[in-house]
Amino acid sequence: MNLFIIGLLMMSMSENLFDPESNAQWIIVNDGVMGGLSQGEFLRQQNGHGVFQGRVSLENNGGFSSVRCRIERKSISGAYFMLNLKGDGKKYQFRVKPDSDDRHSYIYQFETTGDWQELKIPMNQMIPRFRGNDLDLPNYKGDYLEEMAFLIANKEAEDFRLEIKQISVEK
Repeated sequence: MNLFIIGLLMMSMSENLFDPESNAQWIIVNDGVMGGLSQGEFLRQQNGHGVFQGRVSLENNGGFSSVRCRIERKSISGAYFMLNLKGDGKKYQFRVKPDSDDRHSYIYQFETTGDWQELKIPMNQMIPRFRGNDLDLPNYKGDYLEEMAFLIANKEAEDFRLEIKQISVEK
């Protein structure tokens, strides 16, 4: 098999959902929707990386900050999400919805190291959750995608910073 064909096969096995050229709109949703005082923001650096940062407050029944991105609903037929990111040593959730009208999300919790990481998230290990409660539904099928999000909710008042270089779907 020549290198050109191998290259074509490799390209078809991965689909970028977020990369430096992405124009996706990321929206902050903080605990203010419930009276909380947490503050988050999403910035785009000159190198194209996204930065989700802010401060989680526990005042007024607060305790979370999130950033989400809706995309045109697409068939993804993947097995894994690959995330290339750099955190601050804190725990975060990566969340997806196959349909943005769904009330629940499928979540995968991960811990950052403070260094660049490449996380391989098996789609079938993403559990359905709504408002912090696990649901009696099957895990994520990895068939469709319309929303992606990151959330921090560690039951601590804390500053946070998560730099996102790439999100892709791997077969």
